[in-house]
Amino acid sequence: MSCLPPTAYLTTSLTLLFINPPLLFFLLLLLSPSSTLHQVLVTSIRSAADFDTILPRRTIHDSAAMIVDPMQAVAAGKLPIATSSVVPQPTIIPVPSKEFQSASETGTRTLWVVFVIMLVSAIGFTGMAWRVPNSKRLYHVVTTLIVVFAALSYFAMASGAGSSYHHIRITEKHKTVPDTHLDIYRQVFWARYVDWSITTPLLLLDLGLLAGMNGGNLFVTIIADIIMVLTGLFAAFGTEGTSQKWGWYTIACFAYLVVLYKLVVSGRATARAKGGKVANFYNAIGGFTIILWTIYPIVWGVADGSRKLGVDEEIIAYAVLDVLAKPVFGLWLLWTHASIPETNIDLGGFWTHGLSSEGALRVGDDEDGA
Repeated sequence: MSCLPPTAYLTTSLTLLFINPPLLFFLLLLLSPSSTLHQVLVTSIRSAADFDTILPRRTIHDSAAMIVDPMQAVAAGKLPIATSSVVPQPTIIPVPSKEFQSASETGTRTLWVVFVIMLVSAIGFTGMAWRVPNSKRLYHVVTTLIVVFAALSYFAMASGAGSSYHHIRITEKHKTVPDTHLDIYRQVFWARYVDWSITTPLLLLDLGLLAGMNGGNLFVTIIADIIMVLTGLFAAFGTEGTSQKWGWYTIACFAYLVVLYKLVVSGRATARAKGGKVANFYNAIGGFTIILWTIYPIVWGVADGSRKLGVDEEIIAYAVLDVLAKPVFGLWLLWTHASIPETNIDLGGFWTHGLSSEGALRVGDDEDGA
């Protein structure tokens, strides 16, 4: 627009000069390349041209291009897709959970304390044995062996060498989701059962000798006691949900009833025959033992059996019972036995003197006895 031919420019200017002088002045400013108004007009025209280049205008003949396939628009992501507000439920895949039931620092410390008590008791009972003749040490030897084996057992348990884990799986049934499982690994101290299988027969031997029971009744009592301890061990490792666990426990209870019968019926009868002091002492210490031994299966039922007690509580309960049933029992027996002469058992022969010279086998002698 700023490059008009000179002739056209002159002719137009003269015509407007006679017709409308103000309009001529405005056009001269607009068409002059050096004027500000001319520069603004040129800039606006160029901007409009650039806009048409970027977004070309469509005519009515381009209306067919505006028709778009809806499926293509959805695929291209240009149309919104209706979504559901319901959140899908995740698929539940149950994973078995594990639970370890073992002794903590409290339980381990308790085991060490009882070990020391048993060891000190063994030393004390040995000192008491040295104060009596060898022929009268039968009670002392048996009672000392009880606490010695108990000390060994508690050392094994305290040091971690006398236990293992029993695996128990508990299944919970559900109606709408798959069943869930809980795997329990409970620490079982098998060294305790080894201890009981040795020390409880020795305890019964003490009571049988005190009451004066005959060999037959004493033998049956000890065998029933061993059966009771071993079946208790089998029950501790029995499989859940089967007849093993509580079946073995029932057998152990029946064996304990045999022990109880022999102590109450046979033991009391023979103790009365030895005099009033012996009978009274036997009834007292025998009743004390029966009460303690009756608590043992109760503790087992709520600990290893139904797992109502933790491992630490189980250790503490058995520790109290063992201290009462062994060191306290032994001290009571040896202390009172010394004041009741009727309870003395004087062993001679091999126990006191060993093999005598008479009848001994001599190697190297000739047949003539030279």
